[in-house]
Amino acid sequence: MNAREAIAARRSIRRFNSDPIPDDALHAILTAGIQAPSGKNKQPWHFVVVTGEQRAEMVRVMRQGMATLEAQGVGTGSAKWSAGVMEQAPVTVFVFNPTGLTPWQPHTMLQLFTETVDVQSAGAAIQNMLLAALDLGIGSLWICDVFFAYEGLRKWLGEEGQMIAAVAFGYPAEAPAARPRKPVSEVTRWFGGQQSKENSR
Repeated sequence: MNAREAIAARRSIRRFNSDPIPDDALHAILTAGIQAPSGKNKQPWHFVVVTGEQRAEMVRVMRQGMATLEAQGVGTGSAKWSAGVMEQAPVTVFVFNPTGLTPWQPHTMLQLFTETVDVQSAGAAIQNMLLAALDLGIGSLWICDVFFAYEGLRKWLGEEGQMIAAVAFGYPAEAPAARPRKPVSEVTRWFGGQQSKENSR
């Protein structure tokens, strides 16, 4: 499939089978990630790959962080479901910005601008990995619910930088339909001579 077909075919997978992902496939996915564009070619990403027996401890740390917040009266939304997905996925990749600050640390205006660009760059790397996985027949789920165990996961993983997200990878055990998308005409305002096809008819 071409790039646009891959973009249209990508789905968020929440059920995986237990088949392991070959090392060469994981390497191809990570290679796609580092080929993403980044502001000033800073390449502000660092990946931590969790596989095998470490997955159980990862999920335990995740659930412990959620329990701590819930004991403080903080709702954790869909995080329990996300932890279940991580539990069954054979691989979870955590994405860090090595020089980023934690979100609640004080930021200067320059730091805010810099980290906004860095997070955008890391997002591009994640999207590249999702599409590379699809090309290899591997499903994926981009997970931000890891924020509910932010400090616990950072400490367990031995990382000091800014945790941006995690991505679960595995061979899909489901084939979800495309979710609704707003039309281009609803989310776009043309500033100048261009206009949408809908408005030009």
